[in-house]
Amino acid sequence: MNGDLTLSIDVGTGSVRAALVDASGRIVGIAAREHDQIVPAFGWAEQRAEDWWTGVAASVREVLGQIDGARERVAAVAACGQMHGTVLVDGAGNPTRAAVPLWNDKRTSGLVAEFERAFPASDYLTESGNPPTPAWPGFKLQWLRDNDPRAYRAAEAVLMPKDFVNLRLTGERAMDTGDASCSFLMNPATRAWSDWMIATLGLDAGMLPPIREPMDILGSVTAAAARETGLREGTPVLVGGADYPVALLGSGVCRPGLASDVTGTSCILTLIADRPLFDPEICNVATPEGHWGGFVLLETGGDAMRWARRAFHERALGYGEIVAKAAEAPAGAEGLFFVPYLTGERLGAHRNARAQFFGLGAGHGLPHLHRAVMEGVAFAAARHLRIMEQAAGTRLERVVASGGGAKTALWLRIKASLYGIPVVVPEEAECGLVGCAVMAGVATGRFGNAEEGAAALVRHTDEVAPDLGWAERYARMQPIFDRLYRAGQDFYDDLDRLAAG
Repeated sequence: MNGDLTLSIDVGTGSVRAALVDASGRIVGIAAREHDQIVPAFGWAEQRAEDWWTGVAASVREVLGQIDGARERVAAVAACGQMHGTVLVDGAGNPTRAAVPLWNDKRTSGLVAEFERAFPASDYLTESGNPPTPAWPGFKLQWLRDNDPRAYRAAEAVLMPKDFVNLRLTGERAMDTGDASCSFLMNPATRAWSDWMIATLGLDAGMLPPIREPMDILGSVTAAAARETGLREGTPVLVGGADYPVALLGSGVCRPGLASDVTGTSCILTLIADRPLFDPEICNVATPEGHWGGFVLLETGGDAMRWARRAFHERALGYGEIVAKAAEAPAGAEGLFFVPYLTGERLGAHRNARAQFFGLGAGHGLPHLHRAVMEGVAFAAARHLRIMEQAAGTRLERVVASGGGAKTALWLRIKASLYGIPVVVPEEAECGLVGCAVMAGVATGRFGNAEEGAAALVRHTDEVAPDLGWAERYARMQPIFDRLYRAGQDFYDDLDRLAAG
């Protein structure tokens, strides 16, 4: 059957993946190519844009060879990719700077601090939709302008990683609303580039490409791209989207009332709303279906368990054994709290936050410590969700959990009990690849909208319901956790001075 497959591409930080997704949302073929991350100085992180394209061409050619007749069966190509990687290209579409600063590159920290000193949040939140962070491409462009003027002056356009791949596939330039909304340069009300932000940061508006919707058709595979990838010339290519909001769609989180908890090393909490949530501690991303995702990043998610494994056991125990120990302790760890800010906070006035145990007594043992660590991450996550829920004026119905933390049944039960609503897990862990297939289904007319597409292609495992006894205990503990969170802020600067000698 012609046109029954989507070619989904995910340009990740560690690798490029290409997958064939069938009409039921199943991944029937997948191939990947790893690429290196370059660290030329402390806090810097770069990759070569050409490596992404080389990886895409090779992985697409490989995956097409896994399924008979796949080349003719691909209805459309849809790509998502890591956010914030700031690619400068010339008129011929070639990078003017080989190494691209990535999302986790912090060389712009000084520029961010300077901006924060100069402008109150009321000046920029409604123009940019977000508080300032070193991740945003607006600040990366400032740095490139000042520190690599040759590359900056030679550039005709700035693109994100998946946009660079799309340029090679189609010859067309564009940026989707998701990537643009997290550039610190897009006005969320108009969904167009903000003249005020561009002027304030001293950037060249002419370098910014058209902003388009992720499910628009950008163009079609060129003859040159067909030769490199094995795709059929003329195959439609979508504008595509940033990996994070596309993965939200591919997990089924695509309407108000739904939230996402992605716990890996960190924990990213997202609440879908009809409008951006303007708050100095909340970021906002435009989602593929036209909503907004207010999100908060808790720097220490699964990393808290990694720390506990190293600190308490010198890595001698596996994570399964640690979770089993935590399960020996009762809900609430008999009044032992863990405030989980081991690596500080991403936003706000207390980025130098610290972690702490509170309530430790002679009757506590390792099971209590491990359970408190898991519960502490969940208490912090619940605090963030409650703030976003209040800002959005909506009630949560369900949380979709993904990432490595979603594989731990005890943690899911703790979170469901703390959030007070069911938690579900996507059946297919590759949510970004499924999200690309949903977008392609809308773009080619198979689905009327993204919500219909997600309902058809996204499946979840059984719901984890709140444990009523645990929920009652946690409801009494959450206000104490919140007070501990606030009280600790008085000591962070003192601890910094102490550490500095």
